[in-house]
Amino acid sequence: MRTPRLGSAPSAPARDSPTPGLGAGARHLVTRFSYGVTPELTAEVKAAGGGMAWFRDQLASADSARAEALADWWPDLHRGPADLWQRQITDVRGTWEVMYDYARRVMARRITSRQQVLEVMTEFWEGHLHVPAIGDAQAVWRAPYGEIMRRHALGRFDEMLVEAITHPSMLIFLDGATSTKAHPNENLGRELLELHTVGVGNYTEDDVKASARILTGYRVDLWRTWAATYRPEDHWTGPVQVAGFSHDNAAADGREVVRAYLVHLAHHPATARRIARKLALRFVSDTPSDALVERLAATYLANDTAIKPVLMKLVNSREFRTSRRTKLRDPAEDVVATYRALGLPLEPPSDGEAAANAMIWQSETIGLKPFAWPRPDGQPLTNAAWDSPARALASMAMHWSMSGGWWPEHGTTYKKPTEWVPEFPIVFRDLVDHMARRVHARPSSASLLQGACTATGIAPDATITADHALMKWHFPRLLAALLDHPDHYLR
Repeated sequence: MRTPRLGSAPSAPARDSPTPGLGAGARHLVTRFSYGVTPELTAEVKAAGGGMAWFRDQLASADSARAEALADWWPDLHRGPADLWQRQITDVRGTWEVMYDYARRVMARRITSRQQVLEVMTEFWEGHLHVPAIGDAQAVWRAPYGEIMRRHALGRFDEMLVEAITHPSMLIFLDGATSTKAHPNENLGRELLELHTVGVGNYTEDDVKASARILTGYRVDLWRTWAATYRPEDHWTGPVQVAGFSHDNAAADGREVVRAYLVHLAHHPATARRIARKLALRFVSDTPSDALVERLAATYLANDTAIKPVLMKLVNSREFRTSRRTKLRDPAEDVVATYRALGLPLEPPSDGEAAANAMIWQSETIGLKPFAWPRPDGQPLTNAAWDSPARALASMAMHWSMSGGWWPEHGTTYKKPTEWVPEFPIVFRDLVDHMARRVHARPSSASLLQGACTATGIAPDATITADHALMKWHFPRLLAALLDHPDHYLR
């Protein structure tokens, strides 16, 4: 039996019906917390009773069947660490290639999943507790690490932190897997404080040393079996004090101390402010107010690090409501949003050039493929990282190739020009407006109409028929004009 393809491209009838849009407030909320508004998503929001009702439903949803239908498209992601390593050293397939598959599965989930808020928040936490999907060592454990982020993405940060910091992939990446009481490695202990919790200025060098000592005992059998174990004989014992946390740390098995320490850090006021600011950077603006950050941090602490109440506080804030069209999509978001805007389905990949596999190369061409940021701080959340002329030109090249259906050539189904048109004949300005509602989830603007006219050489009041040159030869110019407009770059 042929595996069903995933996506939202229409089957019949051949022509689209005019698409009702969302109100400005709902569109803003849904755009920030999804990878692009589609007609299907618009219908979901309306059926839910509006943007806030949809958001609450998303926070409560646990249906991941559609996303999990992707699990078998990249079967190496089912393999265990030892198996992956054996296949690398015998030249069957490298771990870096399996990590390409991991990035592909994540992008495919973002395109197809109905749980858009879950996907967005999973990305946020994979960035905050960042482990690059590169490097032979951490790669063998990286896919299971991502599932931890997904499982806790709408849960509690303290629970997420405990699992993330003690996970083999994190331990390998930040040298915790070889840290012992005789030779404590400070890398994981330092980044835990600097990046994952309290932040710079809220700990001392003595705190870093104590943090490293607390975390000793977790081991991974590197380059052999890759088994993850806890060895009490490698755990440093003795009194410890870190950022307000103190413990006698007398037992050889220090796992309870580790848990208590991580839970303490998760509840620290400085951690609350750090997470609150990052959430505001991601979902509000590059310059969120201190007042908003403090309100979000207070909500985080009042709810024992639960994430959902913080998100509700954020989306109900005046700063969020007035922050429309202020955040720029990064390279991977641009690619995912383009697939969604064009209504492209994904088919199980048959080769490296199929759409589901080619997506990561499209993202890399624009600037960065998912999980390739090499440093432990995670890729930037601010616009300045992605608003260069080089990025704009790379995005335009990608938009152009997809507008014409030229690359990827297979593994998806591009719409025919006539499938974009609600009826013939149609006035060009009405066609642009109809397509804007499909691609941008908003009515056409004067700047968009002007760009479309310039790109195609067609006057606003021109009549378009099925035999018009636009429909025969020049339709990619119109699609590219929509994808190159700020309404597509901004979320």
